[in-house]
Amino acid sequence: MTRLSLAPLNLIKLENMKILLDIKDDKALHLLEVLKGLPYVKTKKLTDSKAQLMSEISEAVEEMKQIRAGKKQARDAEDFLNEL
Repeated sequence: MTRLSLAPLNLIKLENMKILLDIKDDKALHLLEVLKGLPYVKTKKLTDSKAQLMSEISEAVEEMKQIRAGKKQARDAEDFLNEL
């Protein structure tokens, strides 16, 4: 017999998943209508600048993961600051 240990319900915290989609304009309206029809999905249109910022942050995080894994060489901080 298998025994399961269940945490009390007040200790379980469910998170909402956030997804950023990049969709061609001519297809986006249809998909948004489908998503808006689902009661458990919230949609929010991002400005182009916010979407660009989120994309750049995502790329930076991925680059940091590659550096930590030894798959990519880190840049010197002084060179980075001089580039700014």
